[in-house]
Amino acid sequence: MPLPAPDVTLIDLRPAELRFAVPLPALPNRVLTVSLEQIEEGQHTLTPGLGPLLVICERGIRSTLAARMLRADGLDASAYEGGVPALLRESSGG
Repeated sequence: MPLPAPDVTLIDLRPAELRFAVPLPALPNRVLTVSLEQIEEGQHTLTPGLGPLLVICERGIRSTLAARMLRADGLDASAYEGGVPALLRESSGG
């Protein structure tokens, strides 16, 4: 999967310990941290004004579910296939 366009907002679902252990690569994108639980409960505070949303997690499974819920909330959301490992590979040219 290609790197996200600069106007895409990344939604990082990972818990703090995983975000600190494996940081996202330096990209020009805005990055917000939101939990799957916040999305499930409708307490995510994400709005269409953020533009397209790209949800990322450890492997791409939870992000697929979260993106589906965000689309049901009327947002332009998709999941990054393969999660953080795939994004790291892509950003390093791999």
